[in-house]
Amino acid sequence: MPSYTVTVATGSQWFAGTDDYVYLSLEGTAGCSERHLLDKPFYNDFERGAVDSYDVTVEEDLGEIQLIKIEKRKYWYQDDWYLKYITVKTPVGDYLEFPCYRWITDEKEIVLRDGRAKLPRDDKTQILKQHRRKELETRQKMYRWKEWHPGFPLSIDAHSHSELPRDIQFDNEKGIDFILNYSKAMENLYVNRFMHMFQSSWSDFADFERIFVRISNTISEYVMQHWKEDFMFGYQFLNGCNPVLIRRCTEIPKKLPVTMDMVECSLERNLTLEEEVKQGNIFIVDYELLDGVDANKTDPCTIQYLAAPICLLYKNLENKIVPIAIQLGQKPGPDNPIFLPSDATYDWLLAKIWVRSSDFHIHQTVTHLLRTHLVSEVFSIAMFRQLPAVHPLFKLLVPHMRFTIAINTKAREQLICECGLFDKANATGGGGHVQMVQKAMKDLTYSSLCFPEEIKAKGMDSKEDIPYYYYRDDGIKVWEAIKSFAEDVIHIYYESDEVVCEDVELQAFVKDIYVYGMRGVKASGFPKTIRTREKLAEYLTVIIFTTSAQHAAVNFGQYDWCSWIPNAPPTMRRPPPTEKGTVTIEQIVESLPDRGRSCWHLGAVWALSQFQDNELFLGMYPDEHFVEKPVKEAMAKFRKNLDEIVNAITERNKNKKLPYYYLSPDRIPNSVAV
Repeated sequence: MPSYTVTVATGSQWFAGTDDYVYLSLEGTAGCSERHLLDKPFYNDFERGAVDSYDVTVEEDLGEIQLIKIEKRKYWYQDDWYLKYITVKTPVGDYLEFPCYRWITDEKEIVLRDGRAKLPRDDKTQILKQHRRKELETRQKMYRWKEWHPGFPLSIDAHSHSELPRDIQFDNEKGIDFILNYSKAMENLYVNRFMHMFQSSWSDFADFERIFVRISNTISEYVMQHWKEDFMFGYQFLNGCNPVLIRRCTEIPKKLPVTMDMVECSLERNLTLEEEVKQGNIFIVDYELLDGVDANKTDPCTIQYLAAPICLLYKNLENKIVPIAIQLGQKPGPDNPIFLPSDATYDWLLAKIWVRSSDFHIHQTVTHLLRTHLVSEVFSIAMFRQLPAVHPLFKLLVPHMRFTIAINTKAREQLICECGLFDKANATGGGGHVQMVQKAMKDLTYSSLCFPEEIKAKGMDSKEDIPYYYYRDDGIKVWEAIKSFAEDVIHIYYESDEVVCEDVELQAFVKDIYVYGMRGVKASGFPKTIRTREKLAEYLTVIIFTTSAQHAAVNFGQYDWCSWIPNAPPTMRRPPPTEKGTVTIEQIVESLPDRGRSCWHLGAVWALSQFQDNELFLGMYPDEHFVEKPVKEAMAKFRKNLDEIVNAITERNKNKKLPYYYLSPDRIPNSVAV
C-alpha cells in the first residue's frame, strides 16, 4: 500500500503548540484518503517550535496531491495551534510543500493547497476552483468593512483586539497595550514622579531637563542643545520625523503679505524676494489644515490652543534651509503679525515654537495616523477579502500586513478613541484629530503615495539644489529597490498585460481599495482597475513602500525629535501672540505643556519609537509563503540591493552629528505594527 511521509511544523511563538487531537486527510486527483490521527506513542506531539514526521499509509494511489485537510479536535480544553507548514513526501519520492502560517482555533479544520502560487486562470479542476472560492467567501465574512468616523477610510469591523480573527491578532496582547506601555515608558524614563503635579508649569527651559533622558551622542540630546537655532528649525523640515510638508515656493501667497523690506536682512544673494523665488531659493510650509480645528476641551482646568501658521524658508549660501518669516494665522491683519528673525529674541522663538507645535499635530494625525496606519489597514483588509492564500500577490503582500489591523484596532480601543490616551496631552485630542483626518482626506491621492512623484510635485527633487534632503535620497533608493522586486515577481506570474487584465481577484482587490478605502472618490486618483504589468508594479510598490518605509520614516524618529518638549509641544496653554515686543520667557514657559502633559507626551514618543520584539525588517521573509526557486532568487536579489543601500547610508552617516538612518533598510520594519 502506498505510504506518504508527512512533516508538520509548529510555530515558535508563545502558546503555539497544542495538546488537541490533529487529523490529516489527503486529497488527490485519483481519490481521497481516510482521516488519519497524527499521533506517536509516548511522545508529546505539536510542541512549540517542533517539527514532527508521520507515516500515512493509504489503500490505493491518490494521484497528484491537490489538497490536504487538517482537523483539530479538543483533547481536554480548547487549545489553539499555530501551524507553520506541512510537507508531504509521496511514494515516488516527490516533495510537496503546503504553507499555512495560521492559527487553528477551537474544533476547526483548514484545507491547504501546495505552495506553488497560482492565478485564477491556472486552476483547471473544479475542486481547486471551489477551494479558492470558498476561502474568499469565508474570509469576506470574517474581514468586514466598517466606518469608524464619517469621511474616514473604512476600517475593520471589530470593537476590540479580542474580536479580530485570531490570525491577525498580536501573539501577546499585553505587548501592545498602550496604557501599559506608556506607563512603563514613563517609569523607565523616571518621569512618573512628576505626574502628581499634572497642572503645574515648569519654571524655565532648564526645568524641562528634569524629565529629559540624556543618552550620549544621540539626536535627542543634539536637539536639546540646538533647538533654538534657525538651522535646526529648518533642518527638521528636511530630515526630522515629518519631512513631507516642505515645498518649493513658486509664488508668495496673498495671505502671507511678506515684503522685501521685512526679509531683506535674511537674504544673502543681493537679489529681491521675487528674484529669490524665481531662482528656487524660497520654500514654504503651510498648516492651513489646522485652521478651524477645535482645540482640546476635555480638561476644564486647562484651556488649550491651536494655530494654523504659514512659514517661509530660505536656502542660504551654505545650502541650509532657514526660516525668514512666520505668520501664526491664515488671515493677514494687524492682530496677526509676520514674525521675523530680526524681531526680539523671544518673539521669534515663540513664533517658531508655535510652528513646531503645529507640525507635531499634522505629523501625528495626518502624516502618521492617516497616511500610513489607516491607509495600510485598507490595503490589509482588501488583501484578506479578495486574494486567496494561493495567489502570488497575497504571498508577496502578507508579510507587509503583519499586525497592522491589530495595532490600529488597539489604537481605536485605547489611544484615539473618545477619552483615550490621545486626549491626555494633545491639543488636537477631544475630537480635533477626527476633524483633521476628515479634512486631510481630500489630499490623500494615489499620486501623493507614489514617493518620487510626490517629491517632484513639491519641487524638492533636485539633489543639486537641495543637497541635504536625506529623506528624499534614501526614500528614492528604497522605492526603486522595492519596485525592482515587485517587477521581478510580476514577470514570473504575469507573462503579459492581458494576464493582468484577466486576473479577476487582482481587479477585485484594487476595486475594494478604491470603493471602501478611498470611499469611491474619483479625485483620489486611485485606480479602479489595473491593466498593465507596469502599472501593477507601481501599485504594489505604493503598498509595500507605504506599509514599510514610509511608516518607518515618520514613526521611529519621534523620540529623537519630539522628546525635548519645547521642540515639539503637544499642546499650547496660551493663545498665539497678536503683537510684537511683548513676549517674555515667562510667557513662553506658561504657553508650553504643564508637567503632567509633558510626562504623558514623553512616554508616548518613547513607546511609539520602539521596535517590536522579534521585529522583521524589510526583505526578511522567514515565513516561506513562496516555494518556487525564481521567487526565492528575486528575494535574494532584493536583499542584496537593500544591503547595498544600508552600506551607502552607513558610510554617509559616518562622523555626522545628525545622522539620518530612518530609511536604512535594516531599520525599516516590514509592516505597520507599532
